Amino acid sequence: MPKKLLLFEKENISKLSDGELLALYKSSGKTVYFGELYNRYIPLLYGVCLKYLHDADKAQDAVMQLFENLLPKISHYEITGFRTWIYSVSKNHCLQILRKENKEIPVDFGAKSMESCKVLHLLSEDEEDSERMEALKKCMEKLPEAQRISITHFFMDEMSYADIAESTGYTLSRVKSYIQNGKRNLKICIEKHTE
Repeated sequence: MPKKLLLFEKENISKLSDGELLALYKSSGKTVYFGELYNRYIPLLYGVCLKYLHDADKAQDAVMQLFENLLPKISHYEITGFRTWIYSVSKNHCLQILRKENKEIPVDFGAKSMESCKVLHLLSEDEEDSERMEALKKCMEKLPEAQRISITHFFMDEMSYADIAESTGYTLSRVKSYIQNGKRNLKICIEKHTE
């Protein structure tokens, strides 16, 4: 392909939206589309990885690993907002790295994580609270299958959203929804059983 045409194509690619680039990559399989999309978010990804890994070299490696991991898999995900999705995937990737290294994982005590802490408390094996554990087991059985599977993978197996999506075949947005709804249903059910 002549250099002039390549330059013209490159300029046109950079004007495309995230959604258009993603659709073009999925339909054509051409790495140039995903590469352009990914390059837009490298500063964000590097910032996320640096925040969690606290090491510039490890953060750079993690950003490259993410690209290599996502390139063959990205077509299988149903992505509505790429920026939000890639942020979540990069955060989960860093948490997996920290888990493998058995390092302390930084905790954000915002409202959303506090809600998760309540569920984690319910899912922890506290022998002093056998009534709640019994209620939890009964309530887990009552959850719809997709919610039960997603909750089990996320809290007990410590899998990321992306890993759950890959192992179950659910879309990433469905996994998030199943976990959110499952947590709410568990909380309501357990409160009824322990009143």
